[in-house]
Amino acid sequence: MSVKIGLGLANFPFEDRRGFWRWIERCEDGDIDSIWQTDRLVGSQPFLESMTTMAALAGGTERLKFGMNVVVVPFRDPLVLAKECATIDFLSGGRLLPAFGVGGALAPEFRATSRPMARRGALADEALSLMVRLWAGESVSYEGAHYRYAEARIAPLPVQRPLPLWIGGDSKAAIRRTATIGTGWLGGLHNPSQVARVVRGIQEAAVEAGRTIDADHYGAAFAYRFGSRDDAVVERVAAGFRRRLPDVDPADYFVVGDAATIQARVAEYVAAGASKFVLRPIAEGEDEIMAQTQRLIEEVVPVVHGRVAAPAP
Repeated sequence: MSVKIGLGLANFPFEDRRGFWRWIERCEDGDIDSIWQTDRLVGSQPFLESMTTMAALAGGTERLKFGMNVVVVPFRDPLVLAKECATIDFLSGGRLLPAFGVGGALAPEFRATSRPMARRGALADEALSLMVRLWAGESVSYEGAHYRYAEARIAPLPVQRPLPLWIGGDSKAAIRRTATIGTGWLGGLHNPSQVARVVRGIQEAAVEAGRTIDADHYGAAFAYRFGSRDDAVVERVAAGFRRRLPDVDPADYFVVGDAATIQARVAEYVAAGASKFVLRPIAEGEDEIMAQTQRLIEEVVPVVHGRVAAPAP
């Protein structure tokens, strides 16, 4: 199992584009494996659009991989989305890590667009099946419940064959979707025990479907901070958790402390079956984002990536 650390941002915390690209350059130079963009189309907070951000990263980096965490499929046409993914993977030399979901019940996009929330799973299933065929180079003629195409084909095709297709979500439908059509799974707001449950469910469902999911293709995400739980920004994040999820202990979903504490949390997720990580720095402002990223690169990434031994306790 190859354990790798990627970084993600919940929104756009930089003053302008220059700060964003300084952060990307630091990640590119610092052995960060991948960059992940949250998919949010509407809202008062600034979020970069996922697919155009992937295209920018394809041209602005040489080594980093990058992915969507996760694209909400029901808001996008599958032919256009398949074409975007193929183009980005082609231009980046095979560095795209596409991940897809159906959107949470509280996602503001459903209210803003009047899209049918109740049918979002069926929309996603149909769309993803079509996208796999398009990435394989098929000429797709199809009449389904939600989409119709006549001799649709895309070129150039992705460099990666097959193009990764990771699925987000922890419902029975998401587990079934991953097992039957996905090539991996990316966790969101999940603690290690929840990740272990989903991984087991996917493995069992994949066996029933006559498929296997590579052990390296399970991911987890959590927020981190070098500091103290008394830090004002940590208290605000914890309060936000309690407002949204009053029955949840915020400590289960983010880690605050020193390098050893963060490494230990990674190890818990690895024991649960995850090997790819999206870590989000808990920070306010560009300077803190850069400082938290730098410490992760210096104190955690070399140990997790196996370049240096962990210090003795």
